Amino acid sequence: MKKDIDWCLKLSDGLKITEPNENLAKSYLLESKSSLERAEKNFKDGDLLWTTVVVYYAEYYALYAFLQKIGLKCENHFCSILATTKILGEEKTKTINEHKYKRIDAQYYMRISKEAEVRQMLADAKIFISNFHELISNMNEKEIIQLRSKVK
Repeated sequence: MKKDIDWCLKLSDGLKITEPNENLAKSYLLESKSSLERAEKNFKDGDLLWTTVVVYYAEYYALYAFLQKIGLKCENHFCSILATTKILGEEKTKTINEHKYKRIDAQYYMRISKEAEVRQMLADAKIFISNFHELISNMNEKEIIQLRSKVK
């Protein structure tokens, strides 16, 4: 995994260590919740493709809020998820990794999951987003420094 992080640090749109940004973290959390609401509306409307896509982005915004909170910037989804996995562990990013591939299948190959699977994605996304919201809300300065050090 270290080799991959090193690769991400070298990319022009890859992982960059910056100052923690509380305001941007809050904005991404709000967008995450808003996107989750859109996903729920899409699901109620029977649009499983866009539910799948928006679920992933709702999760990504929550994950990116975490990165902003600890002062990491990244415009590459692979690297954002990889960095978060390195910092928090695979269990914290398992859901978004699974949903990333479902989004790619739906968006680029028109392989859309069945209604029950998409309903489960929504339920999983609510838990994922809630967990990241709680993590970000309860983080102190000492924890931010400690978490940032895992990337260097």
